[in-house]
Amino acid sequence: MESENQVIKTISLDQYGIKNTKINYQLSPEALQAIAIEKGQGVEADSGALAIKTGEFTGRSPQDRFIVKDDVTKDRIWWGKVNIPFEPEKFDKLYNKVVDYLSNKEVYVRDSYACADENYKLNIRVINEYPWSNQFAYNMFLRPTEAELNHFNPEWIIVNAPGFMADPEVDGTRQHNFAILDFTKKIALIGGTGYTGEIKKGIFSALNFILPVFKETMPMHCSANVGKSGDTAVFFGLSGTGKTTLSTDPNRSLIGDDEHGWTKENTIFNFEGGCYAKVINLSRDQEPEIFDAIKKGAILENVVLDDSGKVDFADTSITQNTRVSYPIHHIENIQVPSIGRNPKNIFFLTADAFGVIPPISKLTPSQAAYHFISGYTAKVAGTEAGVVEPVPSFSACFGAPFMPLHPAKYAQMLSDKMTDAGVNVWLVNTGWTGGPYGVGTRMKLKYTRAMINAVLNGDLGLYNYDDYHIHSVFGVAQPRSCPGVPTDVLSPRATWNDDEAYYTTAFKLTNAFRENFKKFEDYCTEEIRRGGPQRYAF
Repeated sequence: MESENQVIKTISLDQYGIKNTKINYQLSPEALQAIAIEKGQGVEADSGALAIKTGEFTGRSPQDRFIVKDDVTKDRIWWGKVNIPFEPEKFDKLYNKVVDYLSNKEVYVRDSYACADENYKLNIRVINEYPWSNQFAYNMFLRPTEAELNHFNPEWIIVNAPGFMADPEVDGTRQHNFAILDFTKKIALIGGTGYTGEIKKGIFSALNFILPVFKETMPMHCSANVGKSGDTAVFFGLSGTGKTTLSTDPNRSLIGDDEHGWTKENTIFNFEGGCYAKVINLSRDQEPEIFDAIKKGAILENVVLDDSGKVDFADTSITQNTRVSYPIHHIENIQVPSIGRNPKNIFFLTADAFGVIPPISKLTPSQAAYHFISGYTAKVAGTEAGVVEPVPSFSACFGAPFMPLHPAKYAQMLSDKMTDAGVNVWLVNTGWTGGPYGVGTRMKLKYTRAMINAVLNGDLGLYNYDDYHIHSVFGVAQPRSCPGVPTDVLSPRATWNDDEAYYTTAFKLTNAFRENFKKFEDYCTEEIRRGGPQRYAF
């Protein structure tokens, strides 16, 4: 890690077309935080963390994410609403406008890398308009040593200019903001948005293409941890389902909370050097490790502070997507390096707002592939404009906005790896029980932790199906008992006390699954197609 406030070497940005700039190279997080506060771009919370506002955009903008369509990508990318093509000539013109915009300014440059496994290491140079964006890069990417920096050769660059606004009619964008990947030039170009998540997700999306196409390695939108015996557990899930919370466990070492690779040698490695957690309703009682990671060096995004600098984590007046980024060493119990071996259990996390999916169930390989391709969770009232009741939400591979290849490609890789490694896959509902959102209640975190611990400790029978009940609608195997969890909680139907209402709602959800899966059917085997719910509602 670099020394505080020390510039390791002098660099130039001329080769990128950025001229006559004041370059702040490899500044420490302390220095960057001080500059952000001095410039009025942030304030210090009572914890010592930097609190900033990202401006117009408080989350990603999936419709404004593009991939340059050229000889490298044209026949490989799954083009469509997720992967929107961008013309190479348009990219070049827009890139030139962005670097002209950054020229003659003060910029912040950081050399870092992704992928904790040396065999997959990707060197990255990040060029930021704002100091707090550069501090985010320090937190989220892996940090080279001083010796590594002296011989650093960047393979990819990220050019991040939140203050630059595109002209859609001239530049070919949808609106003034954009995030564009060029796999030939190896550039992630981001403009018009201050949301820091675009920085890390750009590289994540690039690795989701590079690793399977060129490295025979499966990229995953997941968290991971490792037990004292060396067993690795993997947690897939969309935002709000508990990936970060459930993988941050005092009894297991954290590998990472969001992005990983699964190699052909059956090892798991973290892409990142930090964590990016949602902090809505955060409390020390519920999530002590994350709460205590918010200290000097962490960045709080779009939270509300009182006059003393105390954060009101329940206040969502700016956004429900309040966030914190921090380097992984802010967590006490971490795996060093961020690599795990012998993956034994995979958990698919879903926040089912309909309250009909069992709180935990064991999946067969075909069911695992089906649910992986589906990537189900649910939106609840208030999360988006116009959402007034639970709405099914499907994101293929639990990360569709970041998946350049067809989801069936990733699902086949997962299925093959499950077989090779003998991994068990579990579907975990961290959502509602006793009825849908507005009627039932959110599953207690202590119950979800107890179920996951029972799997990891071997307390749930893995293959003895006498200990399981096959769900009559979803076809999954739900355990009849689990240490630390009331028996009636394990049966979603039993928690409703209204069988007719339960089955009506369950069938409504299965129809949503089936409708969503139609676009994947032609790419999937019959075995995978039969992994979904087989009963129909009339």
